[in-house]
Amino acid sequence: MLFLEVLTIPKDDPVAFTFFTGYMAMMAASVFFFFERSRMDDKWQLSMLISGLITFIAAVHYYYMRDYYLATGENPTALRYIDWTLTVPLMCVEFYLLTRAAGASKGLMWKLIIASVWMLVFGYIGEAFNPEGGSTSHSVIYGFLSTLGYIYVLYTAWAGEVAQLAKDSKNPAIERSVRILAWFVLVGWAIYPIGYMCMPGGWLNIGLGWDSSGVDLFYNIADAINKIGFGLVVYGLAITETEKAKLAPR
Repeated sequence: MLFLEVLTIPKDDPVAFTFFTGYMAMMAASVFFFFERSRMDDKWQLSMLISGLITFIAAVHYYYMRDYYLATGENPTALRYIDWTLTVPLMCVEFYLLTRAAGASKGLMWKLIIASVWMLVFGYIGEAFNPEGGSTSHSVIYGFLSTLGYIYVLYTAWAGEVAQLAKDSKNPAIERSVRILAWFVLVGWAIYPIGYMCMPGGWLNIGLGWDSSGVDLFYNIADAINKIGFGLVVYGLAITETEKAKLAPR
């Protein structure tokens, strides 16, 4: 007779709890975004599809990360970076889609995608391939390279081409939505470099003695807020513009 091992969530393990909660929250958000997509004006349906894909991809990865964590008790670094490498560029695509009507080019979209992938690839090398025990020089070099990609996305959203295009749209709803997404990049994404610096060899690990044992808890909460939040901002803009289009004289 075969016996299947059942993985249970410990009552006193908030990390395991947030893995499961994050999975369910992002799957529920995906269903919501996919169903609401059909209600939107045609020009917003692609944005809603991207929002649903972001949370759906994350939900699938959280399903596997939850099991990995319960089985090993370790940080699912590889799975997490695979998730980010797929979803973060899609989050950057939302900036392009929101400002496309104001003249955003595909060149802008690709620059944002490349910057986000650059950020994640060097972050992964710095975290996953750090010599055993943690090399500060390795962590700093790859952390610096990763930060260059982050700064580009942040600058573009706050003061660069995306911000200017949002202003040029002459649409207060688009300007407001782009600014909210820029706040997500500034504040919501800040947890990821902080977590990186808590890893062995990182500045916070060496200087303040912070370790990576609780990083997953904050990563899980930040992922859910950032990815669902991005989608809800897009949804709010899409539904507002769709209703406005319905009321406009024909």
